Amino acid sequence: MYEITQQVLRTDASGMPMEWINYQQAVRLYHAGQVAYTCGTLLYRLRGGVNARSGLRSEVEVNSIIATYGTNRALHHAYTPPLNNPALFKRDAHLCLYCGNPFHHHELSRDHVTPISQGGNDEWANVVTACKRCNNHKAGRTPEQAHMQLLAVPFVPTHAEYIYLQGRRVLADQMEFLQAHFPRSSPLRTRLKQ
Repeated sequence: MYEITQQVLRTDASGMPMEWINYQQAVRLYHAGQVAYTCGTLLYRLRGGVNARSGLRSEVEVNSIIATYGTNRALHHAYTPPLNNPALFKRDAHLCLYCGNPFHHHELSRDHVTPISQGGNDEWANVVTACKRCNNHKAGRTPEQAHMQLLAVPFVPTHAEYIYLQGRRVLADQMEFLQAHFPRSSPLRTRLKQ
């Protein structure tokens, strides 16, 4: 069994990844009869009270991946996940995309490839992870103007990729499930294979 903090991957009935939930949210879905099926490894076996009529003790087994009834139609249209630094830094493997060095979260910053002062937008396709030193050196210039080489092209993650980026400790079976939903040309798919 796993620590009680391990996240559960929730999908819709068609198997499309939707979100990470905790064990309490998963138990509520089981109790409400919303779980269509489960897969992955058994994470928790939770025991409740004793039923006064039957004399049986309730028990819920929570797997690492649970599918719930219904679908999320919004995800089938043009989806752009919300931009946030933790997901951005994980997308870029906690590397400064200018000097190529790895850094801790608190040593990183969001850099706008085309600076906002020059008409750039605060969106996935225009931001990269940069160490604070490189970001300060680049300042309000483009990489070309600052004579700095950008090591990778920024990209907008798909919904499945964003779910991965939001995960804290993604188990192997959850990762395999999510990667099956990544585009074949996904930079994340390529990086995770290395």
